[in-house]
Amino acid sequence: MAPISPILSPGALRPSPFAATMAAMQTSLALWIGFNAVVLAVLALDLTVLHRNARAISIRESLVTTLVWVALAVGFGLWITHREGTGKGLEFFTGYLIEYSLSVDNIFIFVLIFTAFKIAADQQHRLLFWGVLGALVMRGAMIGAGVALLRTFEWVIYLFGAYILYAGFRMLFHQAKAEVNVERHLVVRLARRFLPMSSGTHGGRFVMREDGRLKLTLLFLVLAVVELTDLIFALDSIPAVFGVTRDPFIVYTSNICAILGLRSLYFLLAGAVKKLAYLHTGLACVLIFIGAKMVVEDFLPIPTELSLLIVGGILAIAVAASLLKMRMKNYLD
Repeated sequence: MAPISPILSPGALRPSPFAATMAAMQTSLALWIGFNAVVLAVLALDLTVLHRNARAISIRESLVTTLVWVALAVGFGLWITHREGTGKGLEFFTGYLIEYSLSVDNIFIFVLIFTAFKIAADQQHRLLFWGVLGALVMRGAMIGAGVALLRTFEWVIYLFGAYILYAGFRMLFHQAKAEVNVERHLVVRLARRFLPMSSGTHGGRFVMREDGRLKLTLLFLVLAVVELTDLIFALDSIPAVFGVTRDPFIVYTSNICAILGLRSLYFLLAGAVKKLAYLHTGLACVLIFIGAKMVVEDFLPIPTELSLLIVGGILAIAVAASLLKMRMKNYLD
C-alpha cells in the first residue's frame, strides 16, 4: 500500500463541518422549481381572485388568513421533517420562527410609513402584495450570495455572528422612532429629484399618464420605501437564520414562508403592535442569542432543538410581559 503523501494529511481528507452540512441535503432542482411555482400560483390567486378589488381588510379576515399561512408553513415543515429527518425539520421551524418574529418589527415600520404617506386602508393590501413579491426576489438573491460566501470563505459566519450581535444590542438600546420623516427619506428625495412624479394615488396605479408624459404615482414611491425597508431588515434576519442552518433550501423556504404571512399579520397586528411594550426587547434578545450562537459555534455548539426552545421562550416571555403590563395599566386606569 502506497504511503500517504505528506502534502495531504489524513485530517485534510476529512470534509469541513460546513461542507458536511451542505452535503447533508441534496435538494433537487425540481424541488426548488416546485416550491417557487406553488408560491407564485398562490400569489397569483391572491391578486386575481381573493383580492381583485382594493378594499380594507377586516380583523376577522386577517385572523383567518394568518392562521392559514401559519398552517401551510407548519405543514411544509412537517413534510421536510418526514422527508429529511427531525434535524432538518427543527432547523426549518427555528428559522421560520426567527424570521416570522422579526417581521413584527417590519409591521411597526410599515404602520409608520403608511401613516406618514396617508395611504388609505383599501390600498395598503395592494402595496404589501407587491412589496412581498419584491421581497421574495431580493431575499432569494441575498440568500444565494450568502451561501456562495460561506462556501468560499467559511470564516464569514463569524462576521455574520458579530453583525447580528451588534444589531441585537443596537435594537436593545435604541427604541424605534414613533414617526417617519417622509421628506428626509433617501428614496423620497432621490425620486422627487430624478424621476417624473405625480401627486396622489390615482386609483391604486403605480404609473399614470399626465400632460402627455408617463409619471410615477405616490403609491410607487411608497412601494420603493417599503422595499428598501424590507431590504434593511433582511440584513439582520437572513444572517440570523444562517446561525441555525447552512442548508440553502431551509434558509430560503423558512424566509419565504414567513414573508408570505407578513401581509395578513400586518392587518391583524397593525393596531396592537405598538401596545406590546416588551416585544422590541424580546426581538433584540433573539438576535443577541443567535449572534452569540454563531460566534461560539465551533467551541460551544448549541443543538437546534435547544435553540428553538430558547427563541420560543424569549418571545413568549416578551409577549406575556407586554400583555401583563397592558392589563396592569388598564386596571390602574
